[in-house]
Amino acid sequence: MGFGIGNSSSAMTDFLRQSGGYAVIDGGLATELERHGADLNDPLWSAKCLISSPHLIKTVHLDYLEAGADIIITASYQATIQGFESKGMSRDEGEALLKRSVEIACEARDTYYERCAEHHLSEGIKNDKILKKRPILVAASVGSYGAYLADGSEYDGNYGDAVTLSTLKEFHRRRVQVLAEAGPDLIAFETIPNKLEAQAFAELLEEDGINIPAWFAFNSKDGVNVVSGDSVIECASIAESCEKAIAVGINCTPPRFIRGLILSIQKVHFLSCNYFIF
Repeated sequence: MGFGIGNSSSAMTDFLRQSGGYAVIDGGLATELERHGADLNDPLWSAKCLISSPHLIKTVHLDYLEAGADIIITASYQATIQGFESKGMSRDEGEALLKRSVEIACEARDTYYERCAEHHLSEGIKNDKILKKRPILVAASVGSYGAYLADGSEYDGNYGDAVTLSTLKEFHRRRVQVLAEAGPDLIAFETIPNKLEAQAFAELLEEDGINIPAWFAFNSKDGVNVVSGDSVIECASIAESCEKAIAVGINCTPPRFIRGLILSIQKVHFLSCNYFIF
């Protein structure tokens, strides 16, 4: 589909209108990969399949599209250049795998559209599969620094005093550039555990001239703050200050907290952003 920065907010509004007022995001990638037989007992987690079984990633993307998803998220949440290098790969090989995560999702979308065209179903359903051509977005997933550490710190946001804003920006910089250049419709910053990392993402988008929009998704364990203890309102304010942010929301959070968190986020008065939960 593609969003230009100049009209990204209106493009998202049009996308939601065409989707019936709301859009369905896909579900857990790792859970479905394991259901298809993948062994994810690895620091790379679901990104391991970019190396060992990329065909399974495409299968899961297609499963979600046929279940009605309007947005599919790439298998790059825990894919980092540093993580691939720790497996003995070169920097170029790591960057190629990041790019491949976007290509697989785009290929799944193309295959889905081909299946829709083959069936010509007016009702758009066959064998309980939804086969209806509609706008579909590919979101390139960027997990937090804690996801790379694979030590659970993405769920408490405690990176230690040695990790600064500069540390986080330099860790994520090339990864975000490669993903953006690979052709997704937007960047999905997921499971952001503290406002420091939110600030790093916002500054990277501006400094590096990333030409596609992004969403910011935070996680919470108390319904008031993000998991580090930083105010969710302060975190949402950072996203609002970023010109390229078109949505803000919550992920990896107990469902009982979602309504209250969304109400808190609304206090930031997003004039051009949309809201989502997953």
